[in-house]
Amino acid sequence: MADTRPTLLIVEDDEGLQAQLKWAYDDFEVVIAGNREAALAALRAEAPPVVTLDLGLPPDPDGTSEGFAVLEAIMAMKPDTKVIVASGHGARESALRAIEQGAYDFYQKPVDIDTLGLIVQRAYRLHQIESENRRLADKVGEDRTVLGSMITAAPEMGKVARTIERVAPTNVSVMLLGASGTGKELLAKGLHQASDRRSGAFIAINCAAIPENLLESELFGHEKGAFTGAVKTTEGKIELADGGTLFLDEVGDIPLPLQVKLLRFLQERTIERIGGRKPIAVDTRIVCATHQDLEAMIGEGTFREDLYYRLAEIVVKVPTLSERPGDAVLLAKHFLARFSAEMNPHVKGFAPDALSAIDNWGWPGNVRELENRVKRAVIMADGKLVGAEDLDLLDTGDDGADLALNLKTAREQADRRMIRQALARTEGNISNTAKLLGISRPTLYDLLKQYDLQA
Repeated sequence: MADTRPTLLIVEDDEGLQAQLKWAYDDFEVVIAGNREAALAALRAEAPPVVTLDLGLPPDPDGTSEGFAVLEAIMAMKPDTKVIVASGHGARESALRAIEQGAYDFYQKPVDIDTLGLIVQRAYRLHQIESENRRLADKVGEDRTVLGSMITAAPEMGKVARTIERVAPTNVSVMLLGASGTGKELLAKGLHQASDRRSGAFIAINCAAIPENLLESELFGHEKGAFTGAVKTTEGKIELADGGTLFLDEVGDIPLPLQVKLLRFLQERTIERIGGRKPIAVDTRIVCATHQDLEAMIGEGTFREDLYYRLAEIVVKVPTLSERPGDAVLLAKHFLARFSAEMNPHVKGFAPDALSAIDNWGWPGNVRELENRVKRAVIMADGKLVGAEDLDLLDTGDDGADLALNLKTAREQADRRMIRQALARTEGNISNTAKLLGISRPTLYDLLKQYDLQA
């Protein structure tokens, strides 16, 4: 029968102490390593939750350099491992340095088997709790995704997702209206994946980012020799998206002459490349987005009304991040987990002042601003927790929003917002949410039912 005991890696070069420790801990499957190479090999092979590490290892048995090198390697490879450092060399200085480098605890030699055993058991229990929390957090993240990849717990965004899921199987043109950074392209990708065209290409083009004289070629392609520099025939984005979806971001920036050609494509479903004479049939679904007021542009004569109605068969308004209570914290935790794994594994989460600042910030740049701030904070953070100062969010005062004059309505709105924010911070844990709000669990359940909120 396979050994189901957790693994304990003991990094120790004293053979007598090796034997003593190996037989002292029956609750663990003990693996012994006597030097750096053996320790790191065991770490890769066994992935032990707990490691005891003697700092005095060969080739520096009377110093600490080799032991600290092993600690640094463990923290880089497996930052969740609980490392208990043992040493008799400069105990205070070594202890401070070890904890600073990520060790769980420090134990001064000579070793007392029973005391060290208690530290090992405590470290293992903590590792179990953290692993379970990560598992639950991942599950919460899965439960709070819509359209495959968009993270949200806000009813406002859930409504948007349900609309997109309904129209996805059809061939109607969809227009996404919303401020920059609200995730319009992510929604467009979700629509494509939920449609019957998912096996085709999803092609995105930002109409504002391409010079006016090049945009026509980008959309419709060109024949060889059509203009100076056209050394070969090139397919445009519309043609490349044949059988799939073309996402036109910032569609309000398309110049009027090109709007006519786009309208002709939407009516006839054929295109002509620049310099071409033969119409080419293309089966491409158009999804577009803009932050501009297209109806006002129609009144000004800068956007064609007939094109608008061709593009806007279904209009979906995307809420800003400030209109999605609780989502800022959910997204911040998602971004922190991703960026810490890529750039700074020592960062484990947010300090309380950071969570409060994230809740209270207006997020004028929406999700893009949040992502950038979290990325910068993870890179620059000195400790394990990202603080409000790391996010550059120390000023979180009143944003001057109008106060509701109806006291009952104002209280209900405040209750809903606070409950959503608390659920986001605790990742849906009812007990922790009630504790954070300063109310009992039954009271919280009553409020959830009263306001039709889901935990």
